[in-house]
Amino acid sequence: MLIDTHSHLNFKAFEKDRSEVIKRSLKEGVFMINVGSNYETSELAVEIAEKYQSGVFSAVGLHPIHTQTISNLKFQISNLHTKSKNFKTEDFDYKKFKKLAQSSKKVVAIGETGLDAMYPNQSQEDVFLEHLKLAKELDLPVILHCRKAHQNLIKILKNYQFSIPNFQSIFNNQFSNANQKQSIKQSKIRGVVHCFTGKWSEAKEYLEMGLYLGFNGIVFKHNVAETIKKMPLDKILIETDCPYLTPPQESDKRNEPVFVKYVAQRIAEIRGETIERVAEITAQNAKALFKIKS
Repeated sequence: MLIDTHSHLNFKAFEKDRSEVIKRSLKEGVFMINVGSNYETSELAVEIAEKYQSGVFSAVGLHPIHTQTISNLKFQISNLHTKSKNFKTEDFDYKKFKKLAQSSKKVVAIGETGLDAMYPNQSQEDVFLEHLKLAKELDLPVILHCRKAHQNLIKILKNYQFSIPNFQSIFNNQFSNANQKQSIKQSKIRGVVHCFTGKWSEAKEYLEMGLYLGFNGIVFKHNVAETIKKMPLDKILIETDCPYLTPPQESDKRNEPVFVKYVAQRIAEIRGETIERVAEITAQNAKALFKIKS
């Protein structure tokens, strides 16, 4: 089994053949999590997941480039996510996203959310904090997007974790009893930094917080070999981010979940592992984080 922990079959690129792609993926033993980028695509991700008894899951959230006050007009027009001339920004409606997340057991995460320094705006950090709050309230992991903003994201995550009521007092009390230890455990942010492209020093900080790192076709374009070699295999997740980042083995095609096998193979090569072991452990990791059952 392989689990594509970050796909976008809810995007318009798959509008005409979505069911065929999903059937092909499931036949090949590939599970998938379709991740929302705004309310519309989050809602569709849930609808898609509900059509399948197993193997197809969803995440709901507002991608940082869809938050209000986008400053890059050129990007608004070229909109990578919907291939539409009418790029949509929206406010993060906490109650609306909460209701959507609670509407289906197939919702396994909140996101994608985070920071994107390529398209900065004044709302990203506030919206990100709202996502963290929602994830904690619903006891769901977060799918973190970070582009050229790792130090800021790390700072926010650490500040948020230590701002949780009673966390600091429990910490200073040196975990004096089992209940306090459990409180610390529950206060930690669970999630994955998807499409990780940062430095090893940044990876270590995420790993110290207990987060997973997700890798996709970017492993063929960006030098992340040091991180992949040094980090524990039980903290690696594999993904496609389809329809984007198609691996070079299928460069003439649109990316889709079955191509996650090439990411697993590349990670196996870097680590000197078998692809079978990488597939097995990364699937176990995904099941553990997202509470996915076979």
